[in-house]
Amino acid sequence: MKRCYFFAFCLSLLNSISFAQPVNYKARIEVLHKNIEHYFKANKTGLYYETADSVQKDNPHSWLWPLCALVQGSNEMEAFVPGSNVMEPVVKAIDQYYSPINPPAYQDYVTSERKSSRFYDDNQWIAITYLDAYHRKPSPKYLKDSKMIYEYMVTGMDTVAGGGLYWKEGELDTKNTCSNAPAILVALQLYKITKEKRYLKTAMSVYNWTNKNLQAPDGLFYDAIKIPSLKIDKRLYTYNAGSMLQANALLYTITKDKKYLMEAQRIAKAAKAHFFKNNRLPLNYWFNAVMLRGYQELYNIDKNKEWIDFFIVDANSIWLERDEHDFLKKGKHKSLIDQAGMLEIYARLGQIGL
Repeated sequence: MKRCYFFAFCLSLLNSISFAQPVNYKARIEVLHKNIEHYFKANKTGLYYETADSVQKDNPHSWLWPLCALVQGSNEMEAFVPGSNVMEPVVKAIDQYYSPINPPAYQDYVTSERKSSRFYDDNQWIAITYLDAYHRKPSPKYLKDSKMIYEYMVTGMDTVAGGGLYWKEGELDTKNTCSNAPAILVALQLYKITKEKRYLKTAMSVYNWTNKNLQAPDGLFYDAIKIPSLKIDKRLYTYNAGSMLQANALLYTITKDKKYLMEAQRIAKAAKAHFFKNNRLPLNYWFNAVMLRGYQELYNIDKNKEWIDFFIVDANSIWLERDEHDFLKKGKHKSLIDQAGMLEIYARLGQIGL
């Protein structure tokens, strides 16, 4: 027990030292990106591997989900390090998951290797990144593909349980926060760019449904509502809190209605209290990256350093724990989604500049 306390003290001391010194986020993300390109990139195909293991798992290449993390991390790296041009190769890899089945969208595995399932949230995370990138460099592809994803995702909506989106195409047994909260973000970003009111109408419909059916009393968000039982899966995840936090912050910037700002701040307080324990966040790095998006959106409005400081503490601890190959996260198997999630976190913290 004494050893545990001593280790915790040393880690806290190292954190305080690193926190007092300016962090070279550019160096950190360059190390991470180099590792990703070396260990996870299949150069012949332009695709990526799920893990850095020499023995591949179920598939020769990665599921789409880790690329959702990598493309956003790459976008944030470009935003932080202008001229880095690291997003394009990931976009080209994602194109290999394109499924032309009407309505067209991205399936969860490489199309040339087999026909596979399609998830609404996988597609939404891609659209969120493309719309973020569009503000920085207005590529017609980013807007076109995001509109395609919007048209796809609204096919996942119906009136069962009062509204909302399912999680997986063709499976009508669950409506999740992870497919509804990002739907709000996609619709709001499209509204900001196009000013077409149908996007705002969709965003508000899903926003109201999610708050009514999946929000906990403290402001956090449950994982899902089961269909047809309407039983609530009460598990709580950082990315669900972060997406709804970001949705409220965006609604405030669009409407200037302070109720959305107050709700964003309520969610932010509740999420920090629930998830940040013993100076650490949960070990789902990409989930935490999505949560940081919401806090960054709120920080851009109210400039409250409290929303960012605890991410810095956790990110510094993670960096101190990297292995001899500069992989992040303990354990034998190093996954693309973890490395990509931290790529995004360090790039965002670098942009914030605290």
